[in-house]
Parts: sequence; structure tokens; C-alpha cells
Amino acid sequence: MSFWLIKEIVMSIFEIIMLICFGLAWPVSILKSWTSKTNNGKSLFFLIIVLVGYISGILHKIYFLCDGVIVLYIINFTMVFIDILLYIRNMSYDKNSLT
Repeated sequence: MSFWLIKEIVMSIFEIIMLICFGLAWPVSILKSWTSKTNNGKSLFFLIIVLVGYISGILHKIYFLCDGVIVLYIINFTMVFIDILLYIRNMSYDKNSLT
């Protein structure tokens, strides 16, 4: 095995660990958004920044280093997108609670 191949494998392991750790947080956030029906403590700006980050990771995998890790990026992207949709839904609940 060449040094570069070993380096790529090790880097992918760390990338996988990072994406799994981030990915574990999104179901909790989605559940909170779903059950609380409020956006208190949420930031649409933050969610969009994270979504752009996952899009960048997916594009990097498509154009430069396509491997199985792209699946984790897609799963995380989907969860953040769901959280954004719930944020939009909860805007109407928040608006109605003010009146």
C-alpha cells in the first residue's frame, strides 16, 4: 500500500466520524422542532449555513473524491433540510401564538 492510499483511508475515517457525530444531533433537533411547534432557540441563518456546508461536501465528493462517505453527507443534508421545513412550518405556529 502506498503512503497516499493509507493517508486517504485515514482521512476518510476521520471524516466519517465527524459526519456521524454531526448526524446524531439532527434527529434530536428535528424531534424538538416537531414536538415543540416553536422556533424558540432556532436560527434559520444557522441552518442554512450548515446546509450550504453539506452541499459543498457533496459537490467535493462528486467532483474530486467520490467515495461512500457521500452517503453520510446526503443523509445529513436531508436531516437539515427537514429541520428547515419544520422551521418554516413553526413560523406559522409562532405567528398565531402572538395573536
